[in-house]
Amino acid sequence: MVENKKVLIDEQAQNQRYVYRFFKRALDIVASVIGLIVLSPVFLIVSLAIKAEDRGPIFYSQVRLGKGQRPFKMYKFRSMIVDADKKLEKLLKQNEVEGAMFKMKDDPRITKTGKFIRKHSLDELPQLWNVLLGDMSLVGPRPPLEREVVEYSEYDKQRLIAKPGCTGLWQISGRNEVGFDEMVSLDLRYIQDSNIIFDVIILLKTVIIFIRPNGAY
Repeated sequence: MVENKKVLIDEQAQNQRYVYRFFKRALDIVASVIGLIVLSPVFLIVSLAIKAEDRGPIFYSQVRLGKGQRPFKMYKFRSMIVDADKKLEKLLKQNEVEGAMFKMKDDPRITKTGKFIRKHSLDELPQLWNVLLGDMSLVGPRPPLEREVVEYSEYDKQRLIAKPGCTGLWQISGRNEVGFDEMVSLDLRYIQDSNIIFDVIILLKTVIIFIRPNGAY
């Protein structure tokens, strides 16, 4: 059930959490470096699988909006056909979630390899590079597209107070099975209650999801 929209985030107070932000950034840097090194064999296997299927590009980049609606280029493993963006317009009417977000379970643009890496969230791994660059954090709200933010209410825009993350409460709470309004509520709850221990708990639950998927597609 979606919570009543009563949460109002004090942006100034959030920006003044200097100790938390320092340790969060330190965790981001250390964990992203370790992740990029330890997971390099996975990067290689996924890259070979993507290239072998259709000889197309291995990576896919897309402009997203981060903290304060600042645009940045987010990286992912390519899980769709090469010209997927051009075919989106024809599929928008088949959107399976309400609100400013597009999701379609049987999206015809997804490749065979893409279906597997999406199910296990492996397509998100290149975002560790975004974390290292400082565009994203390990934990935070999902970074939206500009066309999605155009449809946001002022309440919804509060989720852009925090730096976006590779994972968050939305991802460990059902992901694509959670509607837009519920996602916003979860993001605002995270921003309000965020601390290092909370971040670590979310990261540990995310690792479990890699092994036992929870609705990603």
